[in-house]
Amino acid sequence: MTTFTTHAASIQEAADYIRSKTELQPEIGLILGSGLGILANLIENPVSIPYEDIPHFPVSTVEGHEGELLLGTIQGRPVIMMKGRFHMYEGYGPEVTAFPVRVMKNLGVTGLLVTNAAGGVNTSFTPGDLMLLSDHLNLTGKSPLIGPNDSALGVRFPDMSEAYSRRLRAAAHDAAGKQGFAFKEGVYAGLLGPSYETPAEIRMLRTLGADAVGMSTVSETIVARHAGLEVLGISCITNMAAGILDQPLSHDEVMETADLVKEKFLGLVLAIIPNM
Repeated sequence: MTTFTTHAASIQEAADYIRSKTELQPEIGLILGSGLGILANLIENPVSIPYEDIPHFPVSTVEGHEGELLLGTIQGRPVIMMKGRFHMYEGYGPEVTAFPVRVMKNLGVTGLLVTNAAGGVNTSFTPGDLMLLSDHLNLTGKSPLIGPNDSALGVRFPDMSEAYSRRLRAAAHDAAGKQGFAFKEGVYAGLLGPSYETPAEIRMLRTLGADAVGMSTVSETIVARHAGLEVLGISCITNMAAGILDQPLSHDEVMETADLVKEKFLGLVLAIIPNM
């Protein structure tokens, strides 16, 4: 029976199970957002491990989030990819949603690419835009670091002044420019969900400085920085947030827009991976 614990012994047990399935030693971790599982097509010679088989792993219950871990290579770099992530609105604590990041670190990962589908708060954005995360607002009311700190995993008070690597953002802008494309860049607001935000909440987020809003990513990034990983975040703006357009929001729209930008997304990830 799977138990959702996040202490060092659980991390080690999960990592050891993954090692038993492949000799690959991943250097780069990738976490895929809603509708972005197409990135799994980039992996060469993949080894697939269902989440349900990995000790202490939760399972993903959301449409567009397939529950499997993939290991292989992209552009010659050994990677580990989460095809589907976990969210607090599924009933998991923030330390559980970020547990795979701890396992990636144990396996040898040094850089993490997190992707998500997000609503556009910045009114200059349009659906289909891709935004590099320059920073985030953790508005979930929760932190994955609450509780006793294990100094073997990271310091008690980790610095978050550069949550998203300037170096990797510069490399991503360069990669996009070579493909005749320009990234947006902005602040991602992470909320608990699962309801979409109200128009009043979106006005509040804009006042606070948010450019996009979603229901993931922040816990994963906090744990990654606690673990000393370099992080690059990319949001696919799949819809405009509530109150900007006179239309309701739906997960179907999120999936449809993610599908429209998949080829551009694939090309950019291929170009970025060698620099991570």
